[in-house]
Amino acid sequence: MVKSEEKSREIIATNRKIHQHYHVLEAMEAGLSLKGSEVKSVRSRKVSLEQSFARVDGEEVLLFNMHIAPYTFNTGEPLDPTRTRKLLLKKREIKKLIGQTAIKGLALVPLDLYFKRGWAKITLGIVKGKKGPDRRQEIKRRDIAREMEKEFKGKFKV
Repeated sequence: MVKSEEKSREIIATNRKIHQHYHVLEAMEAGLSLKGSEVKSVRSRKVSLEQSFARVDGEEVLLFNMHIAPYTFNTGEPLDPTRTRKLLLKKREIKKLIGQTAIKGLALVPLDLYFKRGWAKITLGIVKGKKGPDRRQEIKRRDIAREMEKEFKGKFKV
Protein backbone atom coordinates (compact mmCIF):
# COMPACT_ATOMS: atom_id res chain seq x y z
CA MET A 1 0.00 0.00 0.00
CA VAL A 2 1.48 3.35 -1.07
CA LYS A 3 1.11 6.41 1.13
CA SER A 4 0.05 9.64 -0.50
CA GLU A 5 2.60 12.46 -0.78
CA GLU A 6 0.71 14.58 1.77
CA LYS A 7 0.64 11.75 4.31
CA SER A 8 4.35 11.00 3.90
CA ARG A 9 5.28 14.69 4.29
CA GLU A 10 4.19 15.62 7.81
CA ILE A 11 5.16 19.25 8.51
CA ILE A 12 6.51 19.66 12.04
CA ALA A 13 7.53 23.33 12.21
CA THR A 14 7.46 26.37 9.95
CA ASN A 15 9.33 29.65 10.02
CA ARG A 16 6.28 31.94 9.83
CA LYS A 17 8.01 35.32 9.81
CA ILE A 18 10.20 34.55 6.80
CA HIS A 19 7.65 35.80 4.28
CA GLN A 20 7.22 39.06 6.22
CA HIS A 21 10.92 39.94 6.27
CA TYR A 22 12.34 38.26 3.15
CA HIS A 23 11.63 37.54 -0.52
CA VAL A 24 12.12 33.79 -1.04
CA LEU A 25 14.01 33.43 -4.32
CA GLU A 26 14.49 29.67 -4.34
CA ALA A 27 13.82 26.70 -2.07
CA MET A 28 15.45 23.29 -1.84
CA GLU A 29 15.11 20.19 0.29
CA ALA A 30 17.94 19.07 2.57
CA GLY A 31 18.34 16.20 4.98
CA LEU A 32 19.01 16.96 8.63
CA SER A 33 21.58 15.14 10.76
CA LEU A 34 20.11 14.60 14.24
CA LYS A 35 20.90 12.51 17.32
CA GLY A 36 18.39 9.93 18.60
CA SER A 37 16.87 11.97 21.40
CA GLU A 38 16.59 14.98 19.07
CA VAL A 39 14.53 12.95 16.60
CA LYS A 40 12.09 11.98 19.35
CA SER A 41 11.84 15.59 20.47
CA VAL A 42 11.22 16.77 16.89
CA ARG A 43 8.52 14.12 16.45
CA SER A 44 6.79 15.54 19.54
CA ARG A 45 6.97 18.99 17.82
CA LYS A 46 9.26 20.64 20.37
CA VAL A 47 11.28 22.59 17.82
CA SER A 48 11.60 26.24 16.81
CA LEU A 49 13.03 27.65 13.57
CA GLU A 50 12.56 31.33 14.51
CA GLN A 51 16.17 32.57 14.84
CA SER A 52 17.83 29.85 12.77
CA PHE A 53 19.96 30.30 9.67
CA ALA A 54 22.29 28.20 7.52
CA ARG A 55 25.80 28.88 6.31
CA VAL A 56 28.10 27.13 3.84
CA ASP A 57 31.34 26.19 5.58
CA GLY A 58 33.86 24.67 3.17
CA GLU A 59 32.24 21.60 1.63
CA GLU A 60 29.33 21.32 4.06
CA VAL A 61 26.25 23.31 5.01
CA LEU A 62 25.58 23.94 8.71
CA LEU A 63 22.38 25.01 10.44
CA PHE A 64 22.73 27.39 13.38
CA ASN A 65 20.35 28.35 16.24
CA MET A 66 17.59 25.83 15.53
CA HIS A 67 16.17 25.14 18.98
CA ILE A 68 15.19 21.55 19.73
CA ALA A 69 13.96 21.12 23.30
CA PRO A 70 15.61 18.29 25.25
CA TYR A 71 13.66 15.03 25.16
CA THR A 72 12.00 14.41 28.52
CA PHE A 73 12.82 10.70 28.78
CA ASN A 74 16.41 10.93 27.50
CA THR A 75 18.73 8.60 29.42
CA GLY A 76 21.91 9.47 27.52
CA GLU A 77 24.04 12.57 27.63
CA PRO A 78 22.12 15.86 27.48
CA LEU A 79 22.55 17.79 24.23
CA ASP A 80 22.74 21.54 23.70
CA PRO A 81 19.30 22.63 22.37
CA THR A 82 20.79 25.14 19.89
CA ARG A 83 23.83 23.17 18.76
CA THR A 84 25.07 23.43 15.17
CA ARG A 85 23.59 20.72 12.96
CA LYS A 86 24.81 19.44 9.61
CA LEU A 87 22.56 19.60 6.56
CA LEU A 88 22.80 16.74 4.08
CA LEU A 89 23.02 17.91 0.47
CA LYS A 90 24.63 16.65 -2.74
CA LYS A 91 27.90 18.23 -3.86
CA ARG A 92 26.35 19.98 -6.85
CA GLU A 93 23.70 21.51 -4.57
CA ILE A 94 26.40 22.73 -2.16
CA LYS A 95 28.37 24.28 -5.05
CA LYS A 96 25.20 26.01 -6.22
CA LEU A 97 24.66 27.40 -2.71
CA ILE A 98 28.28 28.60 -2.54
CA GLY A 99 27.75 30.60 -5.74
CA GLN A 100 24.44 32.07 -4.65
CA THR A 101 25.43 33.01 -1.10
CA ALA A 102 28.51 34.81 -2.44
CA ILE A 103 26.12 37.43 -3.83
CA LYS A 104 25.73 40.27 -1.35
CA GLY A 105 22.32 40.46 0.30
CA LEU A 106 21.34 36.79 -0.04
CA ALA A 107 21.00 34.45 2.92
CA LEU A 108 20.08 30.83 3.66
CA VAL A 109 17.23 30.26 6.09
CA PRO A 110 15.09 27.22 6.91
CA LEU A 111 11.48 27.57 5.77
CA ASP A 112 9.98 24.44 7.32
CA LEU A 113 10.88 21.14 8.96
CA TYR A 114 9.09 17.89 8.17
CA PHE A 115 9.42 14.13 8.04
CA LYS A 116 9.43 12.46 4.64
CA ARG A 117 9.29 8.67 4.68
CA GLY A 118 10.63 8.70 8.24
CA TRP A 119 13.60 10.98 7.55
CA ALA A 120 13.90 14.50 8.96
CA LYS A 121 14.02 17.02 6.11
CA ILE A 122 14.23 20.78 6.03
CA THR A 123 13.25 23.18 3.25
CA LEU A 124 16.12 25.60 2.85
CA GLY A 125 15.35 28.93 1.23
CA ILE A 126 17.63 31.38 -0.53
CA VAL A 127 16.22 34.73 0.54
CA LYS A 128 16.76 38.44 0.07
CA GLY A 129 15.75 40.92 2.76
CA LYS A 130 12.78 43.21 2.20
CA LYS A 131 13.16 46.94 2.58
CA GLY A 132 10.73 49.10 4.56
CA PRO A 133 8.73 50.32 1.52
CA ASP A 134 8.35 46.73 0.27
CA ARG A 135 6.74 45.71 3.55
CA ARG A 136 4.41 48.72 3.55
CA GLN A 137 3.29 48.01 -0.02
CA GLU A 138 2.59 44.40 0.86
CA ILE A 139 0.51 45.43 3.88
CA LYS A 140 -1.41 47.96 1.76
CA ARG A 141 -2.06 45.36 -0.97
CA ARG A 142 -3.32 42.86 1.61
CA ASP A 143 -5.64 45.45 3.21
CA ILE A 144 -7.11 46.44 -0.17
CA ALA A 145 -7.74 42.79 -1.04
CA ARG A 146 -9.43 42.25 2.33
CA GLU A 147 -11.68 45.32 1.86
CA MET A 148 -12.67 44.22 -1.66
CA GLU A 149 -13.51 40.77 -0.35
CA LYS A 150 -15.75 42.31 2.34
CA GLU A 151 -17.38 44.57 -0.24
CA PHE A 152 -18.28 41.76 -2.64
CA LYS A 153 -19.13 39.16 0.00
CA GLY A 154 -22.65 37.93 -0.59
CA LYS A 155 -23.21 39.99 -3.76
CA PHE A 156 -22.27 37.26 -6.22
CA LYS A 157 -23.60 33.79 -5.60
CA VAL A 158 -22.69 30.89 -7.80
